Formats: sequence, structure tokens, C-alpha cells
Amino acid sequence: MNTSKVLIVGAGPCGLMTAVELTRRGVAVTVVDAEEEGARGSRAVLLWPYSLELFDGLGLRAEADKRGLNVQALSYHTAPGTVLRLPLDSHHAPLVLPQQDTGELLEEELRRLGGTVERGLRVTGLVTGPDSVTVTAHRADGTEVVLTADWLVGADGHHSTVREKLGIVFPGEQVPTSFLIAEGPLEGAFDTDSVNYYLGRTGVMLIAPLPGGKARISGTLDGGTEATPETARRMLDERGPGGLRFTEVTLASVFTSSERVANTFRAGRCFLVGDAAHVHTPTGGQGLNLGFADVRNLAWKLAGVIEGRYAPAILDSYDAERHAAAEQTVAATGRMTRNAVLGPVALLVRNTLMSLAHRTGVLARQLVPMLAGWQVRYPDALGLAGQRTPRGLPAPGTRSPAWPLEPDPDPIGRFQLVSMGPADGTMSRRGRGLAEEEPTLVTHRHRTTAGSGFVLLRPDGYVAAAGRETDFPPLVRALKQILPTPTLER
Repeated sequence: MNTSKVLIVGAGPCGLMTAVELTRRGVAVTVVDAEEEGARGSRAVLLWPYSLELFDGLGLRAEADKRGLNVQALSYHTAPGTVLRLPLDSHHAPLVLPQQDTGELLEEELRRLGGTVERGLRVTGLVTGPDSVTVTAHRADGTEVVLTADWLVGADGHHSTVREKLGIVFPGEQVPTSFLIAEGPLEGAFDTDSVNYYLGRTGVMLIAPLPGGKARISGTLDGGTEATPETARRMLDERGPGGLRFTEVTLASVFTSSERVANTFRAGRCFLVGDAAHVHTPTGGQGLNLGFADVRNLAWKLAGVIEGRYAPAILDSYDAERHAAAEQTVAATGRMTRNAVLGPVALLVRNTLMSLAHRTGVLARQLVPMLAGWQVRYPDALGLAGQRTPRGLPAPGTRSPAWPLEPDPDPIGRFQLVSMGPADGTMSRRGRGLAEEEPTLVTHRHRTTAGSGFVLLRPDGYVAAAGRETDFPPLVRALKQILPTPTLER
């Protein structure tokens, strides 16, 4: 019998990130995985800024940058010699990092924190109770292992055993489009600072630089086409700019996907993250990032409940918020995939509209923030938003580069109240007073402005509430409802 506070099933990147985020907060975790060794290969390679913030907080960003490649732009080649180049600033630029390196970095950090991964344990049974979860697992030799934990996180992928054992429905359908993914050293001139999209008459193809002088190409395939080096070279010749050649094809595979979102991401003391909760097409490189955002949403809440800083009811918001985020992302990637398989006439119209949107700046204002994750919105599942947000302040349930966490992350995982007004005005005094009264709940900083108001940021960077000075007392009352023993405002 093995016991821990949190049992994590699955040691892919999302499971490992969950383990590291909880362990660094002092929560004892056990991680098990059915495979004897960690997964190899590049697989998911784009880490968008919200994911990179997790690496910043863990002190792993420098090593991630060392192993990966920084992307400076997105380039859309709509016709020979026509390039719609969208430069990316630090708030929108992804890092190209092979999934194997992501997993290695996280597992190394978990070991540094004193944790380990128990490999070769395949979950075969799961029983939930009012106060604990019991899991039965088996080794390859048939040895049975029983594990108990107060909480369980299922991070065991698309074919999740945890989801199946919990009886959670995984509705959706197979996407009819297949994708080729091929990698290798690429000879010839292309923009190695960009993720390049070739939107020609013969089909859509992506070319992305990879570390080590390699590149990845990806594009839609006709049904029944095999993934071979010859297929990859033919796609490069037919859809690329010309003058590019694989000197060696180190990977050629067909990727099929589904669009599915689990009916619920929580069942009692069990939670789903990553592909166990949602899957979608690879367009836009959103998959791993969506999973990491699950982890970031869950970790501060679960750790806070375990530490006794938040009431258990706060965990109800995980499903509401992340289910909404998954639905938004699946819809967006679905639209992008359908745009990739347009007929000749529709393709011409699409490219013309993209060129117009690029000239007017609309393409950069809409597409880039969507890919970078800034447009995901949460419902007010915590009940903190209030009635109406004044103009000029960020809307609850959103994130904005203009309202960052300082510092990020807070070592405890507290809300951050940003008061506004005169340096020693009413809002400054009230904000300071709340932080002194509830030091494990809120930190405070002040912006000197002409108007008086506030913005409350959650530990994961999302806006919880924003309002005028008169909106502050109701916020305080609502905020204290998430404490283990709610208290009335004095």
C-alpha cells in the first residue's frame, strides 16, 4: 500500500508539470506511468507564452531556451513572392522545444525536488470514496500494487484509463483530415526565425525550424497515402517555395486526430488534465499548451485546499473554467483546419481576405493573440466579478499583458490586488488593509492614478474582478467566501 496526498496517473508533460507544480508548493505526490521509459521524439514542439510562464516560475526558462529555438514571426506565404509576415513580441512569441526535452526538463526538476516517477505500473482499477481514492495497478510481471491518495489527477492521455474507470463520457468525432509530419535536415533557404505556412493551390504546408539544424514539415494528406520519406519530399516540392530539399528524413508519420471534450473534468476527488480531458487537431500547436493551462488552473486551487487556505468548493471552478477553455480552443483549431482544406475558389478568396486583413492590421490583432492564448475567457465560476466592469479596466475572466502578476509566480499562490488612485488614497489604504488582514489570501500593490479603482488578479494571471472604489466592499465579501471559514467584512 502506497499513500500520498495526490496521485498522478501519467508521466507525460502534463502529468510531470502537475507533479512539479504541486511538489514545489509542498504537496506530497506519487506519479505512476504504464510505460517503462519516458516517451521519445519531438511530438508537440510549440510552447506559447502562457506555458513559458510556468517554466519561468520553475526557474527552467533559461535551460528551455538553451535547448529550444525562439520564434520571431509567423509567415504566411499566400502566393509565390507574397509573404504576410507577423512579427512576434515577447508576449506572443512561442518557443520551439521538442516534447522529449520538455519531459526531460520537468522530470529532472521533479527529481531535484525529491520526487520520482514509478514506471511500468498500469492502472487497472479505481475506487473513489468521500475522503480518498484507491487505485489498483499491475506491473508487467503481474505484481499488483495498491495506491491510495486524497486526490487523483488523470494525465494519461487520449485513451485515458482514469477517464474510463470514472465513467466520464468523451463525446466528439474523428477528424476526417490526416496530416503528414516529417522531420530532418533541410537544405535550402527559408526563414528559420519563423513558423512558415505555405497556402498554395496544391495544399497547405507548414515548415517550422527545429533545434539541431532540423526542420519539420506538416500538411494535410489524401486518404490512404502512406507516410514515407518520398511522400515528405513530394509534399515539400509540390507545396513549398522551391529550392528546399531534405538531406535526410529522420521522421515520417501520419497523424490523425479527433475533436473531443470530456463531459466533465472532475469526478469527486479526481480531475482530468491534458489529452485525458480534451483533444483536437494539431493546427496552431495548441494541444500541449491547453494541457499546461489545465495544470496551472488546477495546481493553485488544489494546493490551496490541501494546505487549508481555500475552501474545497473552489475546486468546482476547475471544470467550469477549463471546460470553457477547451471548447473555445477546439472550435478555433477546427476552423483553422477546415480553412486548410478549402477548394481552389474558396482558397483564392481566403488568401485575398488574409492579405487585406494583413494590410489593415486586423490579422495581427486577431490571429496572433488567439494562437498565443490571450483570447481564452473564463466564466465567473468563483463569483468574484461583480455586476459591471468600468471602461478601461480588463474584463473578468480574461488575461492582458498590461496587467501582469508581480511577481509571477507568488511562492504561496495568492490573489494579487492592484489598487489605483492617489498614493495614499482610500483604495491604497483599503488594499493594504486587506492584505494585512488576509496575508495568505491576498498580496497588494498600488498604481498611482487620477481615478480610483482596483483590479484583482488570480494566482494563474486571469482577472478575477475589476471595478471602482464603490465596488470594493462587495468584492471583499465575495473573496472571503473562498476561505475555509468564511468571515464577514469588518
